[in-house]
Amino acid sequence: MAYLSHAKKAYTTQLAIVHSFNLLFSCVLTVGMWGASIARAQAPSSARDASIEISSADTRTSNPGAPANFTGHAQVEQLFPARGASRLTGGVVIFQPGARSAWHTHPLGQILIITAGTGLVQQWGGPIRTMKTGDVVWIPAGVKHWHGASPSSSVTQMAIQEVVDGKNVNWLEPVTDQQYSTGVPRVPR
Repeated sequence: MAYLSHAKKAYTTQLAIVHSFNLLFSCVLTVGMWGASIARAQAPSSARDASIEISSADTRTSNPGAPANFTGHAQVEQLFPARGASRLTGGVVIFQPGARSAWHTHPLGQILIITAGTGLVQQWGGPIRTMKTGDVVWIPAGVKHWHGASPSSSVTQMAIQEVVDGKNVNWLEPVTDQQYSTGVPRVPR
């Protein structure tokens, strides 16, 4: 029985991973269509830009989120930087319960793909909203917001955004404990 329970959990985890990568692929295609950053008809700027490249998980590093930009424990891993004609960047952030980003904006918006757990997101002046595994969150360009874990659950998210003038984010002030815990009543998706 224990073996079947373990096998079922492993299968469920594999399905969640496949579902997450399908969501990521769909979002990348969507970003490419509306952002046109992937499909620019420019010649590659170097031989490296003209070759398929695989970024192995073994070569990437994960670092604690900078205290100026995160409250609580957040682990950040850059998946890919902007290169060549593409302005697209991506990363994974794991927030432990109660952890969150500071208020910030993105010059061309951001897509969050929630791959595990339950998190929160809030636009300046709006209600705190819940994000769950499998959700895809679109944050428009220039919208002041924060996101992170719920008080009782960690959350893992893939974040995709574009670079403008060398920046993909504009960090602002921290989200206070009062804003996080008592802010506006939480509204389901």
